[in-house]
Amino acid sequence: MKYYGVVEVDTTDPSWVPAYVQNVTKLVEARGGRYLTRTSALEKIEGERALPQILVILEWPSKESAMAFYASEDYRPYLAGRLAGARNEFLLAAGEDIAGVAQIAG
Repeated sequence: MKYYGVVEVDTTDPSWVPAYVQNVTKLVEARGGRYLTRTSALEKIEGERALPQILVILEWPSKESAMAFYASEDYRPYLAGRLAGARNEFLLAAGEDIAGVAQIAG
């Protein structure tokens, strides 16, 4: 089953961003992940939460591949930079419809 990483980022110190984007993009792709979006072009349709500066959605072939990437030694220094230089929310969502009605690509 595919899994999706949904990341909201509010940068507080942009010094980590260039190295993160250049290197982490390759690490994600090397581990089977795929960027579906990495954007600041967001529009609120409903809700009360503030919009993040950046929204990232990643597709992973499995939960295990997503978690292996997140816990990898290769990613560790870039994760530390992001955690130090931004406020973040990182969710991992199963690619499923718990109602069993929608046709979810798998």
